[in-house]
Amino acid sequence: MSTTIILADDHPLLLSGTKEFLEKKKYEVIATATDGNTAYNKILELKPDIAILDFDMPKLNGIEVAQEIKRNNLHTKIIILTLHKQESILIEVGQCIQGYVTKDSAIQELEACLQSLKNNINYIGDKLKKSVHFNTNTDSKIKKLSPTEIKILKYLNKNLNSNQIADELFISRRTVEKHRSNIIKKLEIDTTNQNALFVWLKNHPNIFNT
Repeated sequence: MSTTIILADDHPLLLSGTKEFLEKKKYEVIATATDGNTAYNKILELKPDIAILDFDMPKLNGIEVAQEIKRNNLHTKIIILTLHKQESILIEVGQCIQGYVTKDSAIQELEACLQSLKNNINYIGDKLKKSVHFNTNTDSKIKKLSPTEIKILKYLNKNLNSNQIADELFISRRTVEKHRSNIIKKLEIDTTNQNALFVWLKNHPNIFNT
């Protein structure tokens, strides 16, 4: 009996390419999704053996979907397949996800990851383990941020305001402001400047280029 998989990625070409690769390897891709909310609903409905999720998706990111899967005690195993190399994702291996593979090594490592999960062994890509790091000055502070706070920080880095971020994440402006306040506290940013968070981002231009 073939392993059933749900695949989610908001990039159509990457989605179709990964689907084609999996099907050639005789895996059964039973559904695809282009946002986290749709992926979560399809996992609830179809209960696949494995869900392969991009991290940075609209509505819910891959980690947020995985956390909901764990909260609902579903048996679907989660692989995060992403361009992002982040400690905040790495620490979730063995918690809410079972595999973490980056897209720059996907062909070589995705099949190995799937085999490991079939044997109930968590998987972290070799290339990933060697390369995940942040700037040493900000490492410990960034690791304090939740996946949602990291997502909001990325939107701020793209110069979106609180109203725009609220629309993107389908949450209230007040909730965004609360997250912003938490980010400032966790990053220990001096708030004497009204635009302190934007100044911090400008002073850390490579924070999301790991």
